[in-house]
Amino acid sequence: MPKILIVEDNELSRDMLSRRLRRRGYEVIVAVDSSEAIAIVTTDRPDVVLMDLSLPEMDGWATTRILKNTEATAGIPVIALTAHAGPGDREMALEAGCDDYDTKPIELTRLLAKIHRFVCSPEVAPSGDFRTN
Repeated sequence: MPKILIVEDNELSRDMLSRRLRRRGYEVIVAVDSSEAIAIVTTDRPDVVLMDLSLPEMDGWATTRILKNTEATAGIPVIALTAHAGPGDREMALEAGCDDYDTKPIELTRLLAKIHRFVCSPEVAPSGDFRTN
């Protein structure tokens, strides 16, 4: 069963997404801030990280940079999640090292397709593959 880490400080969003992913057979772990996310990724090695970009203390862009610049965690796919889908946000996520990008409110079918690319066919969806979409 693929393991997904949800990094989300909003309790309602975190719980709703967790329940929806668990019903579809994913093992879900959660982090409420960047420090917790880095610790969990390092120890639990999830298959995919769903990273809220608007986190307290250290934002999701900085957290992703840390994960991608650490040898032990660099290969773990990170999908950015944000309610701020303005001009340049997608590019900022790419520059931070995110492997994909999605907007809130979450459209589950679209997000599941992105997750599926990483957990079911990693050789078909290398880091950055979505940039040409």
